Amino acid sequence: MPFGQVNRRKFIAAVGGAVAWPLAARAQQPTLPVIGFLNSASLEAVADRVRGFRQGLKDTGYLEGESVAVEYRWSNGRVDQTPALASELVQRKVAVIAATGGAAAALAAKAASATIPVVFSLAQDPVGLGLVASLARPGGNATGINFFSGELVAKRLQLLRELIPGAARVAVLVNPSNTVNTDTTLKDVQAAAGPVGLEIRIVRASTISEINAAFTTVMRERLDAVFVGQDGFFNSRRVQLTHLASRYVLPATYGGRDFAAAGGLMSYGSDITDAYRQVGVYVGRILKGAKPADLPVVQASKFELVINAQAAHILGLTVPPSLLSLADEVIE
Repeated sequence: MPFGQVNRRKFIAAVGGAVAWPLAARAQQPTLPVIGFLNSASLEAVADRVRGFRQGLKDTGYLEGESVAVEYRWSNGRVDQTPALASELVQRKVAVIAATGGAAAALAAKAASATIPVVFSLAQDPVGLGLVASLARPGGNATGINFFSGELVAKRLQLLRELIPGAARVAVLVNPSNTVNTDTTLKDVQAAAGPVGLEIRIVRASTISEINAAFTTVMRERLDAVFVGQDGFFNSRRVQLTHLASRYVLPATYGGRDFAAAGGLMSYGSDITDAYRQVGVYVGRILKGAKPADLPVVQASKFELVINAQAAHILGLTVPPSLLSLADEVIE
């Protein structure tokens, strides 16, 4: 056999071995566990919260892209799309679903699978929604983080009344397409409004144009302030909402610091970023072998009052010293 032909064959064999070896090595590497992340908003709307979730994973020893993979599904405020997105994650055979951003995601994930662990974050009562048997002993495939909805609503109205003592009629903005959130918000608001002497006017919006129309209604009826309900769609439209409140010189209260940072007057609510971190911690614990049935639902305990002093100035309001002393942050 010619010398050149032998060398060529040796070269091909050597190259083939060099290519085959890393392929074989990669094939022997363990497959990363996959987390399904289901949210009713968008990445742009909750980027800081996602960082909190990743920190929770890191706290339990997991780094996205290195020791765990994450499949993200966003409904972008379209609650009706959430069940289909949850089904996609089930078909992907994820190890656990982090259902964040409210009841719609949690209920969709729970309905999509009775066996895949679900870690939720929501403001509603998870027992009343049928997600868990009890807070202390969830008993099924779901557990998570729960916010104090009723208490928060009452506190927000009380703070609004303290900031605007003359307020008598308040518009409550809710998203009718998010039935569970809307029902809970209205129940809590109606229970809390009477004791602080406020009359409630309900306005609804589930699209960008309907938000514009809602503020037109508030102005036409000469309402004194706006209470914006907790909702993934509203969070994704926080710039629009705070701009309209400023444009129409309407004091408004919101449920999260994202709104105050976007120019809103005042927010009071749970530290949502920390709640997402706790979701990440629970997901990590489940990946390590813990069962949702044995992990008690965590009641969120960190709350924050954020006041935007610049927005108050634009609205012609003087923030009383008593409120300033209570604020966790004052945005100048």
